[in-house]
Amino acid sequence: MKELRGTGVAMITPFNADGSVNHSHLEKLTEHLVSGGVNYLVVMGTTGESVTLTKQEKKDVLQTILKTNAGRIPVVLGVGGNNTAVVCEELKNLDTTGLTAILSVSPAYNKPTQDGIYAHYKAISEVSPLPIILYNVPGRTGSNMSAATTLRLAKDFENIVAIKEASGSLDQCTAILKDRPEEFMVISGDDTLSLPIIASGGDGVISVVANAFPAAYSELISSSLNSDFATARKRQYQLFDIVNLLFAEGNPAGVKCALKILGVCEENVRLPLVPVSDSLRGKMKALIDQL
Repeated sequence: MKELRGTGVAMITPFNADGSVNHSHLEKLTEHLVSGGVNYLVVMGTTGESVTLTKQEKKDVLQTILKTNAGRIPVVLGVGGNNTAVVCEELKNLDTTGLTAILSVSPAYNKPTQDGIYAHYKAISEVSPLPIILYNVPGRTGSNMSAATTLRLAKDFENIVAIKEASGSLDQCTAILKDRPEEFMVISGDDTLSLPIIASGGDGVISVVANAFPAAYSELISSSLNSDFATARKRQYQLFDIVNLLFAEGNPAGVKCALKILGVCEENVRLPLVPVSDSLRGKMKALIDQL
C-alpha cells in the first residue's frame, strides 16, 4: 500500500446555501487537490460531514470525485459506524470501482472495551473487499484504541494495512511504530503532529489543512519523508498559525472558511455545524493574505 504514503486529504463536501451538495464546487476542489500534488483523496470522513449525508448523496459525491480524478491518484472511502452489523453489510454491498482502500473509524458513542474494538474490526476484516485503514480519533469517538489493540489487529489480519492515528499522543504513535509489522503503515491524523510522527518513522498524513493548501502541505510531508527536515520545518512554521486558526472553532467550518477565502468553494455547512464567527473569519483572511 505504498501508494498511500505521503499526503492524503480528508475532503470536505461543498454545499449550496440551501444545503444541497454543490457538485461543480466538488469538481473544482478535486482538481485543486490533484493539481496541488497530494498523493491520495479520502472521501466521506468526518471532514466530509458524512454523518449528515443521505446514502444517495454519498454515492453521488463519490462518483463526482471519481469522475473528476479520472484515476490520477488513489481514492480511499470512509466506511464506519457504531453498529458493526450495518458497517459489515455496507461493505458486502460496496461497489469498489475506482477505490484503493477503506478508512474505518473506531465506533463512536458506544465506548466499547479494547476487546470490543478488536471484535468490531475483526468482523469488518472478514467481509471487507478492500484493504482497511484503522482510524483512532478519541476526541470524537469517546474512546481510545490503545497501541496494543492496534498492534494486535495489525498482526492478526493481513488486510488491515494501516492506521490513521489522531489520538494526539506521540507516545502512543511511537509505541505503534516501535512494534508494528514491517508493512503496516502509521499515518498521522493530526496536521500539527505530522512532522514529528514522520521523523519517528511514520508514513504520512490524512490532512484537513491540505484541502486549502495542498502544494505547501504536500511539500512539508514529502520533505519530511525524504529527511529534508530543514525544508519541512520551514513549511511547518509557515503554516503553523493558520493551522491553529482552522481548528479554532471546529472542523470542517474552519477549513471551509479558508476555501471560501481562496475562491475554491462556499463555506456552507450542515447543522448542527455552523460557519465560523466573523472575528475568526477576519483573522483567517488577514493571515491567508500574508501567506
